[in-house]
This record gives sequence, structure tokens and C-alpha cells, in this order.
Amino acid sequence: MGKAQNAGGSGRRTPALRILVALAALLIPLVSAAPASAQPGPRVDRIDRIGDRFAIVHVYSPSMNRVIPNEVYLPANQGAASPTLYLLNGVDGGQEGKSWFQSTRLRDFFSNKHVKVVSPIGGRYSMYADWRHPDPVLGVNKWQTYMTSELPIAIDNAFPSTGRNAVGGLSLSAASALDLAVQAPNRYQAVASYSGCARTSAPEGVAANAAVVAFGGGNVFNAFGPPGDPSWVQHDPFVNAERLRGKAIYLAAASGIPGPADGVTGLAVIGQTLGPGAVEFATNLCSMAFKSRLDSLGIPATLSQQATGAHTWGLFEQQMRDSWRVIGPAIGA
Repeated sequence: MGKAQNAGGSGRRTPALRILVALAALLIPLVSAAPASAQPGPRVDRIDRIGDRFAIVHVYSPSMNRVIPNEVYLPANQGAASPTLYLLNGVDGGQEGKSWFQSTRLRDFFSNKHVKVVSPIGGRYSMYADWRHPDPVLGVNKWQTYMTSELPIAIDNAFPSTGRNAVGGLSLSAASALDLAVQAPNRYQAVASYSGCARTSAPEGVAANAAVVAFGGGNVFNAFGPPGDPSWVQHDPFVNAERLRGKAIYLAAASGIPGPADGVTGLAVIGQTLGPGAVEFATNLCSMAFKSRLDSLGIPATLSQQATGAHTWGLFEQQMRDSWRVIGPAIGA
């Protein structure tokens, strides 16, 4: 009977058994503390080829837990490493059919240039920022994380890349592009602002952003908090201009007087003057003020001011083409 008890483990433990029990006691906390699975990183979910050089690249964003489509134009020599130009769309995030690829002749311009051009579709009324709280209408927005830590990694893993990047934005997203360059100084070597305004934390900047986001159904205070919150200053390129030192910087704006780039004639010019023209006039003042701010810090920047041009895609395309003389050399394209 006693032998049976020893075999069942209720008798005296052998030295070997005592060692096994001690090891188990050490290992159990480690096993229980280990995560069930590693956090997934950004990745290309799928690539929809539309011709030889144009594609829709769908990228999974861990921070927003969704797959985001990105319009991508590849260089002719797709086997050789190339830099990347990231272009932010306007206030609607390119989700309403108005995007860099749909509203300009971007592909014609870059057809003979050794660079990848990437433009995300999404982020409407988000300012391409990381929002503190999910918005009841606009949802979860972590676009700064996506543009600095997710999309570039996925693109570089999917296509041969040199690791040199530029970012540009138009209108509301112009300040976003500048802010991305401020927040991620090692990600972008060049930045372009097309008809934008960098004073996001000034009273007029907070009011303008709040009005635009409200037009899209969102609450801008879910992004940076109420007026006076430090986050507004942290994401103000004008205040944080020093952090742009060492980057190639291109700024552009026009007078607001409709011109050839806008593609309007006759009575339509009146409408362009009262609407887009007035907006462009304001961005021209903003761009001049930002250039003066950079000058005061001894930071080189190019400011291009067009004699005519309203706040239209025609003008944005003209500015983008002109900016290449600054951006291209900076990223080695």
C-alpha cells in the first residue's frame, strides 16, 4: 500500500522531483505574463495594379485597426531603389473623388522622374493628426502615426526604397504636412506647403480649423482639446518652426485673383474671386508670415508667390510642379 502511495506522488519526493517542482514555480509566472500574440505591425494587405506604374496599395494600419487605400505611382525603373514623395489630399481626404491623382496631371509630370508618389485616400476633416478621442462622426483618427510610422514602413517593404522622403499638402493639409515634418524629423527630408496656413494655435487658426472640421460633422476638440490646450501649440508649425531646420522647405500661395491655372472665364471669374479667391488671398498672407518666421530663425526656405490664382486644383498642381526644383534634389530624385 505504501509503495502505491509513493508512486502516486503522496509519499516522499525524490531530489529530481523537487528540482522539477522548483523549475515549474519559476516558469509559471513567466508563461502567464507573456502576451498571447505580438501586436501586428503595418503591412501591405493587397496591391491592385492599374496599368504598369499606377496602383492602389492597401495598407493595414495597427493604430486605426483598418486597411487604408493609397494611390501610388511608381518610377519607370521599378527594380531600382527610389525616394518617395507623400502627398496629402485636401479637406475631404480624397474620398469624394477629388485627389492628387484624380484632379491633376500628376502622372504626366512624374513620368520621367525616379521617385515613388504616394497619396493616402482617407482622413477627411482629420487634419492628418492623431486625435485624442474617437469622434462620433469621424471615428478613430491616428493619421500622424500612419504617415510617420506605418505607411512609410509598408511602402519601403513593398518597393525598393532609398529611405529618403518628402511630404506635401494643400490647403488645410498644408499645415498638416509641415506638422508631420516637425513631429517626425527623421522621416522627411523635405516638406511643401501649397496654399496653406501654419498658424494653427492662434485664435484665428483654432477658429478656422474648428469651423472646417464642424462642416465635416466632427468636433476638433476631440483632436487637440479646447482652445488653450498645450496640444494646439505642440502641433503649430509656426511656433515649432525651429524643428524644421535642415529640411528643404517650399511654400507657395497666390494673390487670389483668378488666372489661367484656375481654368475659368467669363462670369465664373466672379464666383472664383468671392470664394476660392478670398481663401487664397488669406493663405498668401499666412505664407508670407511663415516665411518671415523662418527668416528670423535663419532657416532657408523657398516662397513662391503667383500673381494670379485662386484656391483651385489647377493652382495646386502648378505649385506642386514648381516645388519639385526644391524637393527633388533634397531627396535625391
